[in-house]
Amino acid sequence: MAGILYLVGTPIGNLGDMTYRAVEVLQQVDFIAAEDTRHTRQLLNHFQIKKPLTSYYEHNKEAKTGYLLSELQAGKAIALVSDAGMPGICDPGMDLLNYAREAGIPVTVVPGPSAVITGLVASGLAAVPFTFEGFLEREKKTRQQQLAKLQQETRTMIFYETPHRLLAALKDMAAVFGATREMAVTRELTKKFEEVRRGTIQEMIDYFTNLPAVKGEFCLVVAGNALSQAPASYDDKELLAMRQKREAAGVSRKAAAKQVAEETGVAVNYIYRLGLD
Repeated sequence: MAGILYLVGTPIGNLGDMTYRAVEVLQQVDFIAAEDTRHTRQLLNHFQIKKPLTSYYEHNKEAKTGYLLSELQAGKAIALVSDAGMPGICDPGMDLLNYAREAGIPVTVVPGPSAVITGLVASGLAAVPFTFEGFLEREKKTRQQQLAKLQQETRTMIFYETPHRLLAALKDMAAVFGATREMAVTRELTKKFEEVRRGTIQEMIDYFTNLPAVKGEFCLVVAGNALSQAPASYDDKELLAMRQKREAAGVSRKAAAKQVAEETGVAVNYIYRLGLD
């Protein structure tokens, strides 16, 4: 009889965000597959969970997937965790999930914190719609090509970035999106030194250029290209009047912008920002 695979969300920083259900599942499974066993061992020790650990990460997934599937098919219950947040986002967790499903093995997700959603909400930028792009490419040329494909993107964009590539990424964003594009840089979310800084891309470049050392895990939230989506059939005054009419009737700015967008086909972000710039 097949076992079961649990994808368990863990805190992105503050251990107080660990859910009761996540603790219960980790206590009950036969063993835990972790992106970094040393990091996960610290988490388990904090919650007094004593379970065997095995590593499962990008560079050993091909060798380990067969082993994990055989254990699941033998009836074992396995929990998969990443270093922080939800497994399956920017790690090989989704590969294992799909292999398990193809093999007829039940898969259950135990929800937990996510830097994507936390960073998006903390940024204060339009939360709907948005697109998550993961980590930017390491090489400058391919990174710029990646950003160029998003130049006309109207949705709010979310990226992960490392400290040593932060400034290079910001400078490429300025070159492709324009230095005045609004964004938020969030780092160390839920941790003691959490920081959420919002402004133009150029303001972010100026700020982080002057810091002696940049540390932490970064989540970059960039406003979409609203200006590219105003069709000729509607001018700004008409769109603003349509939104303000709904606001005067008691509808929130966000809801009013959505209603006008549905009626006109103009991007929500564009309508929302009319009058703010």
